[in-house]
Amino acid sequence: MSEDIKKRDITSLIEKEAPNLNNLLDPEDVSVFKEMTGELRDTWTKKQMFRTQTEMEFSVLNDAKYPTKAAKYWQCVREQNVFLENLMSLSFEYRRNEVKIKRLEKKVAEETDELKIELAQIDLDEKRYAKASMQLTARDRMREIKLWSHYKKKYDDGSFDTKNVDTHQLESYHLTMKNKAETLTQGSSQPEVFNVLGQLQSIERIKKDHVQIEATKKPILPGLTSKG
Repeated sequence: MSEDIKKRDITSLIEKEAPNLNNLLDPEDVSVFKEMTGELRDTWTKKQMFRTQTEMEFSVLNDAKYPTKAAKYWQCVREQNVFLENLMSLSFEYRRNEVKIKRLEKKVAEETDELKIELAQIDLDEKRYAKASMQLTARDRMREIKLWSHYKKKYDDGSFDTKNVDTHQLESYHLTMKNKAETLTQGSSQPEVFNVLGQLQSIERIKKDHVQIEATKKPILPGLTSKG
């Protein structure tokens, strides 16, 4: 077993806690639980924590909501940043947990009161389990960070601005609202219709205004200043 896998291996934690389950479960269930230790470790390790690659593609980056490569790219930027911030926060939490583990280990070693030792040991076991959970969470957050990086590269074909998010939005939002308008039916609620058509009309007006502004700009002839 590699060192990375050992970090997330909770087999010893499960085995250590199993005898204490006698306080919660029937003896027969405790016996079954002990027999299932390997299976439960496997379940804990491979459980789905965040979105799969399939969910990222069809649920997040769906064509109706993000109809252009630029729109998909910038959504990838947003998603990746969320996971970066969460990973950094988790790192700080992990560091605090490590200090708490050291304090509890010291308390268990130096305390003389048996009940206080027992309580400290329970807290220590809980913090060690939390540590393993944080390591598992961090691994999956990093998995998503890497996948969003993959999709950013996939959609960045050089046809749009990757420095300023505002550059693509007028065209992307226009297509998005057109997609929404096409889904409206006679059964759509009045607020829904009002909202979708209102945004669509606004976008089309803004696009028209931009075209008119560009058309009124007079090119500066060679040898002349902007003042004429």
